[in-house]
Amino acid sequence: MTIVLYNDQFVSREECTVDIEDRGYQFGDGVYEVIRIYSGKMFTGKEHITRLFESAEKIRLELPFTKEELTENLYKLVEKNNLHTGTIYLQVTRGASARQHQFPLEGKPVFTAYTKEVARPEAQMNEGVTAIIAEDVRWLRCDIKSLNLLGNLLAKQEAYSQGSFEAILHREGTVTEGSSSNAFIIKNNKLFTHPATNLILNGITRRELIRLCPGIGLEVKEEAFTLDDLQAADEVFIASTTAEIMPIVQIDGKAVGNAAPGEWTQKLQSVFKASIQEQCGELVKVER
Repeated sequence: MTIVLYNDQFVSREECTVDIEDRGYQFGDGVYEVIRIYSGKMFTGKEHITRLFESAEKIRLELPFTKEELTENLYKLVEKNNLHTGTIYLQVTRGASARQHQFPLEGKPVFTAYTKEVARPEAQMNEGVTAIIAEDVRWLRCDIKSLNLLGNLLAKQEAYSQGSFEAILHREGTVTEGSSSNAFIIKNNKLFTHPATNLILNGITRRELIRLCPGIGLEVKEEAFTLDDLQAADEVFIASTTAEIMPIVQIDGKAVGNAAPGEWTQKLQSVFKASIQEQCGELVKVER
């Protein structure tokens, strides 16, 4: 039986019900996080939880728990579901109230969280995946990890319909990020990625790999780059909680480099795996 966390209670999935007038359901009025679990432990859990609080503050939503209380309950959830490798999805909405656009005068936030078994995408990380280029039609507060994801979904669906893993988004020729990831290029032994402004979500995996770059001698440039830069890059990869560091070997049918994961990308995969092991324990070896 799957156990979910509903507000501060552990209940079966069948017992977890949400009101039809919940503002998350009707307006997307809420925020969320996805946390990776390796060996039963949260990877960069502190950073994810901190970002949840930051996103909530940006939409003026007061969370009904402390970071410490949430951390404790999430670990209980992992234990109750006997999760070894997977994810926790957690979200909080402004709660149920009579439908109106302005915030309700009274109301109680609704929090839900559940776990899911998700294996590491080892084969794809070894071989690389393909991507398409799509226009970034999302709103201008992409720094908030909100429930408003329709623009992301449309881009991801277009990539899927063309047999690709990801859509790399741009605004008037300037690359922002992927539909569900951050985007990176390597050119002349330097890593480029869009700066952490309102136009992208400052991914936790993004932050971790930037932290790791000096250790392998890779210079980081948090600078916007163009579609021309993307197509002329030596290496391209994306990063996210579930995809980890994923090489892009083809974009819109055109090979990136020699159409295989690049050397810098592979080095980053190795040190990122080491970071996971440092926090969470030994992982199954990725064979190349």
